[in-house]
Amino acid sequence: MITAAGPLIISPDALLIKLIDLPDSQMLFWRGLLTALGFFIIVVLRSGRRTLTVFRRCGLVGLGVAGLFTLSNFGFVLGNHYTKGGNVLMILAGAPLIAALLSRFFLHERLPLRTWLAIGLCLFGTSLIVFDDAGAGSWIGNGFALLAALSLAANFTLCRTRPGVDMSPMLVLAGLMVALLSPWLTSGGWALPDADQAKYLILLCLILIPIGFTLIQRGPLYLPAAEVSLLFLLETVVGTLWVWWLLDERPSNLAFFGGALVIGTLLIKALIERHLERRRVVAMHSLN
Repeated sequence: MITAAGPLIISPDALLIKLIDLPDSQMLFWRGLLTALGFFIIVVLRSGRRTLTVFRRCGLVGLGVAGLFTLSNFGFVLGNHYTKGGNVLMILAGAPLIAALLSRFFLHERLPLRTWLAIGLCLFGTSLIVFDDAGAGSWIGNGFALLAALSLAANFTLCRTRPGVDMSPMLVLAGLMVALLSPWLTSGGWALPDADQAKYLILLCLILIPIGFTLIQRGPLYLPAAEVSLLFLLETVVGTLWVWWLLDERPSNLAFFGGALVIGTLLIKALIERHLERRRVVAMHSLN
């Protein structure tokens, strides 16, 4: 439930990016700088005097996590710049499958058949959501979207190599890396946002993203990487509803069906997992 709350919190991401309407270089700079500050505030509030200790515990793996999170940010923003938004979401929907394959190959984690089935249904459902907006796009844009999906899946998989270690503090470093690299890796000048843009930037980058991604990044402590990536698809479904509600961009009937399929699949899977967990608890008590 904690992990599922993360995508719901960041679901207005696409809506707020539309409302902010900044060039990519500026969006990445402010996104990186403000999220780094937000993540750091969360770490200090949670850890207090142990703040330096929680950073050190992440070790070299933590540096890898920060680098992968940075790449996923660049891939997502630049993917939306160079290709259709539907293409980006469709490619990102493959992240659970990528995470499952990475976990199977590198960590030898076996996923039950129900998880593979859920991945397939959610991939199909997400494809229906973005079907109208998908198209040929550009190879470079699709490539950036694939980079985002690979980085996201690899991030969650890498976290599983250090069980019991919370990697969410490394998102502070990731935010700083995004801010520092954005002028070099993107085109466009630098300028201060106006009052309305600043308001939405603070809401998205200082509040929603730090809280949401802290919860998501903690997911691999409790769940396989593929399961975390699967829950991440909630952002696509709920984010589409935000845009429809506030910007009156009504999704197609096909998109409604796809969203219902994704949410229904995740809900049924959660109920099955809860039932199986209760059976395991009962079995353990009976043995004792």
